[in-house]
Amino acid sequence: QVQLVESGGGLVQSGGSLILSCAASRSVFSIYGTDWYRQAPGKQRELVATITSGGITNYADSVKGRFIISRDIAKKTVYLRMNNLKPEDTAVYYCRLPGAGGSWGQGTQVTVST
Repeated sequence: QVQLVESGGGLVQSGGSLILSCAASRSVFSIYGTDWYRQAPGKQRELVATITSGGITNYADSVKGRFIISRDIAKKTVYLRMNNLKPEDTAVYYCRLPGAGGSWGQGTQVTVST
């Protein structure tokens, strides 16, 4: 139903910042909440941030104070601003809309060097 494409990943130094984007094929973010997940090699997939259709946000303890989830409804995009990145943040990052089928996209790779 809704196609999601993650982008914005790359290679950054510790302490650097990235902004990830989750672009939707149609306007959905005023209707459905959005989750950002990540999965590091050899580890379980981890929920890192959520935003509800009403704009309420929540974060995993591991990223609280460093990551900010936001949305631009007109641009049909949800963002994850990642500040003060650490090597432990290295993972493939995925967005997901649980209320719109909950399917997974290809993700975007974030690599943080020491």
